[in-house]
Amino acid sequence: MGVFEALILGIIQGLTEFLPVSSSGHLEIAKAIFGDKVIAEESMFMTVMLHGATAISTIVVFRKEIWKILTGLLQFKWNSQTAFSVKIILSMLPAAFVGITFSEEMEVLFDNQILLVGFMLIITSGLLYFADKAKKTKKKVTFQSAIVIGAAQALAIMPGISRSGATIATSVLLGVDRRKATRFSFLMVVPLILGKMAKDLLSSDFTTAGAQVLPVIVGFIAAFVTGLFACTWMIQLVRKSKLTYFSVYCVIVGLIAIIHQVYF
Repeated sequence: MGVFEALILGIIQGLTEFLPVSSSGHLEIAKAIFGDKVIAEESMFMTVMLHGATAISTIVVFRKEIWKILTGLLQFKWNSQTAFSVKIILSMLPAAFVGITFSEEMEVLFDNQILLVGFMLIITSGLLYFADKAKKTKKKVTFQSAIVIGAAQALAIMPGISRSGATIATSVLLGVDRRKATRFSFLMVVPLILGKMAKDLLSSDFTTAGAQVLPVIVGFIAAFVTGLFACTWMIQLVRKSKLTYFSVYCVIVGLIAIIHQVYF
């Protein structure tokens, strides 16, 4: 993978991470367009690094809220920050279980599986459509709903299922306020991604010996910088816009991916 391709992938990751359109699905489509022939482990390594970059940009954007949560936890008593942290932990459990138990199987899904991406984008489209029809409320995320939202995040490990789309849509369908759902969706993934990065890098799960360092660095920086600008703007866009717009986009891209893979 060249530097230019890595730059484009980083920009795509930075933009699509904060919209309910599946950043991993778009990355796989982009890598297929560029003719990415790297083995599955290296391809997934780049994907994880790009997701890590946007996770860090999320930390920067939400730094005040994260600091408030941390200071609340340091009081060592039950308060709203402690309750929120417990909900975050509960939401992480399903994805952590899937990631640990089926890590080898998941690597294959990031090996130019464009047909799978197409079908998963259509599923994402359906989730967004039904969520848009749900009645708007002012409810908060509960401990029970945190587990269900976490299950949706576990499903979104598959490329083409939008993580933010699945978690936000599930939250809204459970009656959670869209603004609160968006905030929870973006904060819940940060510790999960950083933990995943640390585990993979320390255990050398990926075959990185053949991977060029410069493209990885360029892609990481591009995703981080783009994510900084996109996070604030696109989170507002998700909160205010109709999810149906993103539903239509996902089904169009999904159908194009399927048609291209089957007939070309």
